[in-house]
Amino acid sequence: MIKSFFKHIIFDTGLPVPIPHLIPVYHCVSDERLPHIQNVINYKNLTQFEKDIDYMCQKFEFCDWESFTNNNSTGKKPFALLTFDDGLVEFKDVVLPVLERKGIYAVNFINPAFVDNQDMMFRFKASLIVESLKTANNAKLKSVAQFLSLHEPAKNKIINSVKSISYHQKQDLEKIAKLLDFSFSDYIKKQKIYLNLADLQEIQKKGFGISAHSWDHPYFFHLSLEEQLESAQKSIDFCTENHFLDESFAFPFTDFSVSDAFFKKLFKNNPQLQFTFGTAGIKIDSFPQNLQRIPMERGYNAQKEIDFEKTYFQIKKIFNKNKIYRK
Repeated sequence: MIKSFFKHIIFDTGLPVPIPHLIPVYHCVSDERLPHIQNVINYKNLTQFEKDIDYMCQKFEFCDWESFTNNNSTGKKPFALLTFDDGLVEFKDVVLPVLERKGIYAVNFINPAFVDNQDMMFRFKASLIVESLKTANNAKLKSVAQFLSLHEPAKNKIINSVKSISYHQKQDLEKIAKLLDFSFSDYIKKQKIYLNLADLQEIQKKGFGISAHSWDHPYFFHLSLEEQLESAQKSIDFCTENHFLDESFAFPFTDFSVSDAFFKKLFKNNPQLQFTFGTAGIKIDSFPQNLQRIPMERGYNAQKEIDFEKTYFQIKKIFNKNKIYRK
């Protein structure tokens, strides 16, 4: 694995990161076992998260949205903008007390389709199915395998197949759940997954950012340009209508293969827009207002994540591969 190969050859860049800012991204922090998340996101517990924050505070200056957009830095340390995705309830219950105690601002990028627990992201449904498959009897495993056109009901193959179901195939998850006698609607009634509108308004009143993350969390590289723009615009409009932060947009999953035309149209249609955000680590983007974030839930602490990204950036720079070019 490339991370294992490079972890012993970290280059000294002279700065904590080789670009003037750090933008870490998390989804969830919890000490609890969360069946809807645990099979698709390697979320950190509270102790791990606090250690991450304490390390980053040593190297970076955490800033709020206004300071970040206006580059109002003290100059002593590079800026860090803390971000969270998906608007999960743990942001309010677990993360916010830590941030308030430490005086750190964060933006949470949300999907309006899931506000008030109206539904859940298709990958969370896949995680719940995986949980159900772990204890399913042979008859149920066989029926799911047949539905997935698998030749044998091997549990590991079924699980891998379920995890590979795409956004456009998400109705298959509903059908598989029925085969397993599992109800997503019953689960979401018992388990609060997402922040509701009142939660989001309360979080904003406390000085934190709520911003756009697409309508219902699709893979953008599976969408047409028109579908990409529609999903992004609907989420930005939701933020505008509810007086949230409508100056930013964070891509769900990744901005891989998103065209230059998308950015030009989105920024033209939203003159208030300051930045969009991907998740490609430390990279320079040919569209300068699209900034890349470092995913912090890949099984390593903050120091190792950042050190790896620094190293990878420098190696790619040797081959002129450290910049994302849009077509």
